[in-house]
Amino acid sequence: MNSHRGWLGAVVLAVALAASGAAHAGEINEIDGVAIKGYDPVAYFEDAAPVAGRADITAEHAGATFRFADTGNRDAFLADPARYAPQYGGFCAYGTARGYKAGIDPAAFTIVDGKLYLNYDTGVQATWAKDVPGYIARADGNWPEVKLTTKVHR
Repeated sequence: MNSHRGWLGAVVLAVALAASGAAHAGEINEIDGVAIKGYDPVAYFEDAAPVAGRADITAEHAGATFRFADTGNRDAFLADPARYAPQYGGFCAYGTARGYKAGIDPAAFTIVDGKLYLNYDTGVQATWAKDVPGYIARADGNWPEVKLTTKVHR
């Protein structure tokens, strides 16, 4: 009887955690295996804008699928993924600076010194813009620990 209660308790806990609203993630910000909400990371550099990638033009990187608007962008990414991949695995840069993983709005982005930084939304982006060098320094320092966490604030 006690083993049934223990098993039932584990099931109840698992359901409660699943329903809690917190997503779980690895080092890359992906949903259903697709990185950065399906946006083309190269387009941020080439078009200075977020551009949705196509489901039929993809590349695998760090265990996630990145989508691209065209084959030229995909090929550029494959030639130098470190140049185009977003910082902090594509999680919110401000959140990383604060010590946690958070989702992103593809329109809330900044390119600094040739690196792509994504943020949760335009409100967070405005806060980020007040001290970009300071937030980058904090996020760089936090990322080795933050990347190991599985909870993501979406």
